[in-house]
Amino acid sequence: MQSLKQYIKGRLKAPLAESNYKRFLADGNPPWKPGYDTHKIKSVTAAINDPAYDPYKLPDGFGWRLDERIVEYPWFMARLPAGKGRLLDAGSTLNHAHVLGHPKLREKTCTVSTLAPEQWSAWQWGVSYVYEDLRESCFRDAYFDWIACISTIEHVGLDNTMLYTSDGTKNETDTDGYVSCLMELRRMLKPGGVLFLSMPFGRRANHGWFQIFDAEMVDRLVERFAPQSGIETIYRYKAEGWTVGDRESAKDATYFDIHKQNTYDDDYAAASRAVVCLELTK
Repeated sequence: MQSLKQYIKGRLKAPLAESNYKRFLADGNPPWKPGYDTHKIKSVTAAINDPAYDPYKLPDGFGWRLDERIVEYPWFMARLPAGKGRLLDAGSTLNHAHVLGHPKLREKTCTVSTLAPEQWSAWQWGVSYVYEDLRESCFRDAYFDWIACISTIEHVGLDNTMLYTSDGTKNETDTDGYVSCLMELRRMLKPGGVLFLSMPFGRRANHGWFQIFDAEMVDRLVERFAPQSGIETIYRYKAEGWTVGDRESAKDATYFDIHKQNTYDDDYAAASRAVVCLELTK
């Protein structure tokens, strides 16, 4: 239960958030400006709770000036089966109330594995938290029915001290660290279990704190995982919004890094201009 101080703080912040949101919309949805988070949460919530959502056919203007979570979350929720079972959130990308509160996740036994504690947690919903390196997980073999690793594997082995942890040992330059992570995820997955894996796609580039995967790197991942079956979906961002793409149309996609760029590009991309989403059955 929240304290009186937390309640008052929340009540005071709500009008400001709504005011920022209205101004954000009036200004043309500029990425990362005040109001962006509110807009993103509203948009994601609407998409993941829309029973008619089709991850393979997006409407015109979908996710305009929003980052890749607007396609990753709905893709994952649309493909995740209903029902009970164990699910691992490898990297903590699902660790938000509007995501973990989804009925498909509430009915599952969810565990979050990430490098360090975060400001918000869902322990009151029965979600467990483990703080570890995904290349050396504590879980036994064949434990999880599903593993979600959403926009996480591109950070493994690189500089995670910029945003995710104060542990200096996690400032690395191992561009092959993602392979070790993948094999750990495979080890923890039950036979017949499914790995939902996504990452930035396009022109290969190392940004220091993450890397963009090209077709060769994606092929290496799939080959090492050796799935019984696999489904690949690529989403491409253009100035008009997100669309379903393919490797050819996304092969030269780049990344807008708000941490390094002071001005928007012409398309007002918020982050990745393409992502590849893999559904791999062990």
